Amino acid sequence: MWARYLVPMFYSRGKVARQAHVAIPEGTVEEEFGRRGFAGPVSHLYRKHAPVAWTRIEGPMRPRALAVHELRGEGAPNDYLAMRPAFLENDDVTLRFARLTEAMPYLFRNADADELLFVHQGRGVLETDFGPLEYHPGDYLRIPRGTTHRLLPKDVTSLLVIESKGELGLPDKGLLGKHALFDPAMIDVPTPAEPTDDGRAEWEVRVQHGGELTSIFYPFHPLDVVGWKGDLAVSRINVRDIRPVMSERYHLPPSAHATFLNDDLIVCTFLPRGLETGDDLALKVPFYHANIDYDEVLFYHSGDFFSREGIRPGMVTFHPQGIHHGPQPGAIEGAKTRTRTDEIAVMIDTVRSLRVPEAAEAVDMPDYWKSWQE
Repeated sequence: MWARYLVPMFYSRGKVARQAHVAIPEGTVEEEFGRRGFAGPVSHLYRKHAPVAWTRIEGPMRPRALAVHELRGEGAPNDYLAMRPAFLENDDVTLRFARLTEAMPYLFRNADADELLFVHQGRGVLETDFGPLEYHPGDYLRIPRGTTHRLLPKDVTSLLVIESKGELGLPDKGLLGKHALFDPAMIDVPTPAEPTDDGRAEWEVRVQHGGELTSIFYPFHPLDVVGWKGDLAVSRINVRDIRPVMSERYHLPPSAHATFLNDDLIVCTFLPRGLETGDDLALKVPFYHANIDYDEVLFYHSGDFFSREGIRPGMVTFHPQGIHHGPQPGAIEGAKTRTRTDEIAVMIDTVRSLRVPEAAEAVDMPDYWKSWQE
């Protein structure tokens, strides 16, 4: 069988910038046309018009903005599984927004997927087989598939939930070294402790498998682990402990901010950082691109999202593969006087195309695709 390989070649034709994202020829806009996110073969196209300068879009695929913080589940305030409706999904990944105000009356074990919880609001305790972890806004809580756990909020808690059938790991930081972005020592793991026990005679564990729930009952508290050792555990890291990489003279792609990944998705964290102030001709805002190999989702946590008008904390933008996006009108001009970003956002890129469940259609902003029009 013939081996498949790509011969690296480089061409340059017509009016182009010599350095990508710097000194873009007057009267043009730059589009990055690349494979495998921002890590594969790539060309830069210099267009007379922004590829988002459309007049209308017909058909099911369009850029979307979803006010997911307005989603409401259909259960009691302490029923975690009923109060975390999905807003985007495919065969590998389900994205949910959860709201919880009281301690869960049962424990949960997801046998279908790893779970990554991003704490948007609230404080409390995540009790697990490995022990308890306190949580605060900006925490990532990574829960391996099969872990029994329970949330005990101290105040109203809202969470971005990423269910991933693939095991979530950390990115290879390559030439930056393993201490870049965050030192692995900043990752917290729990120590076994006596779980919160209200003296009930029977405890319920709800196990999800194949999308269905089975309840298992015990005459004792199921979180009875007194010790553990190994390299698989629940873990926590807060965004304040992530130190974003940046360049004074070159706009880095989103993948430079990768936090977790597997073969099906990548999770990136956008944080306040210095902008490209070392060269007046360097681009300071995201370049136009069309996500050839990934669907792109951005959850806005806090701050000033200067490249997006009308976006508030707790909202999500969704840009499907093959549909261009980039800075909205005025963002490029407005960025010229800025020296820093002031935003915290979570980006999820998925290999398979995402679907919008019917329940999430209620929080869709149908005119979002018009936001690029002058």
